[in-house]
Amino acid sequence: MKKPAKLMLLLPILLCSVVFLSAQVKSDYDKEADFTQYKTYTFKGWEKNSDEILNKFDKERILNSFASELAKRGFTKDDSNPDVGITLFLVVDNKTSTTAYTSYNGGMGYGMGRWGWGMGMGGMGSATTSYSEDDYQQGTLVVDFYDSSSKALVWQGVYTGVVKDKPKKREKSIPKNVAKLMKQYPVAPVK
Repeated sequence: MKKPAKLMLLLPILLCSVVFLSAQVKSDYDKEADFTQYKTYTFKGWEKNSDEILNKFDKERILNSFASELAKRGFTKDDSNPDVGITLFLVVDNKTSTTAYTSYNGGMGYGMGRWGWGMGMGGMGSATTSYSEDDYQQGTLVVDFYDSSSKALVWQGVYTGVVKDKPKKREKSIPKNVAKLMKQYPVAPVK
């Protein structure tokens, strides 16, 4: 009986962990824009020098991932006369996650019964709560697409997730995360 009770206590913690680890992807776009007309692009750079917190390899991973996703949508790079100018912005915040686990030894304890004081069922139980804190970094990447002729913002995508510590993990996660973000773009990949 104790194992199912412990599992039921762990379930909310596991659900919170899944929510904590999942990424958030948001986007918005100009409903009047004809996204099928955009065929060429150029990277206009990083807003407010936000790329300074990245190393050379992660910058290349991000730019190459976007270039790959854009190519899947029929875009080609054209720095001289692009249809769309793309800017990127990155913010990394230090965060702390706190989890609490309570073990409950219910049902046993001292209490007053029909015949006086004694040990038995139904008395007060005991509980122990332990806390743990984990430090992590949360990154938010914003990508803006500007129509080159009107200079108007036509699409914005925002990806927020946990920054991986190890370079090997970032090498795999950056392309996956950019692909998740680009799924929100109004034009699907060409098959």
